Amino acid sequence: MSSNPSKSGGRERLIDIITERSFQRGGEMKLASGRSSTFYFNMKPTMMHPEGAALIARLFLDAVANDKADLIGGLEMGAVPLAASLCAVSEMEGRPLQAFFVRKQVKEHGTQALIEGLAAGESFAGKRVVVLEDVTTTGGSALKAVRMIEEAGGDVVRVITVVDRQEGAAKTFADAGVTFSALLNTDDFKD
Repeated sequence: MSSNPSKSGGRERLIDIITERSFQRGGEMKLASGRSSTFYFNMKPTMMHPEGAALIARLFLDAVANDKADLIGGLEMGAVPLAASLCAVSEMEGRPLQAFFVRKQVKEHGTQALIEGLAAGESFAGKRVVVLEDVTTTGGSALKAVRMIEEAGGDVVRVITVVDRQEGAAKTFADAGVTFSALLNTDDFKD
């Protein structure tokens, strides 16, 4: 596989994998945003697939190349496999990015940290951060991660998602002053 999937059909191949493994049509399904829809993206089967994970990571890496990011990650659960794949691929491509994830709630044991992945003594202070998401509807979930990272001293330079459902996320992030982009959107999955 080429190291630049955007020039070798990687985007089209990712659409095929998502269509085969993660895109569902049917009855009403409730989304994380609280809205209902007749189509749904369960991205875990794609994010946990060898080729799917590699394509997403390489496409993300190319998309954020000019952001000069220090850290990449986002809200659990969707961002965890994305961050891990991107972290590994970034090292292999010679453009290392450290990964992290934000917990939805503090664990009752261990360090009880809301943000995981940084070693003792490391912080977000002065770091440029890209927030990752698997599927974005209104942007509310990723915005929570953005706010937590900013509170920890990080500078969020972009939110990027695999699939934008085109239901308000662009406006949410524009209103918050955060750059937002997507590898794909719902138009890529219309019959």
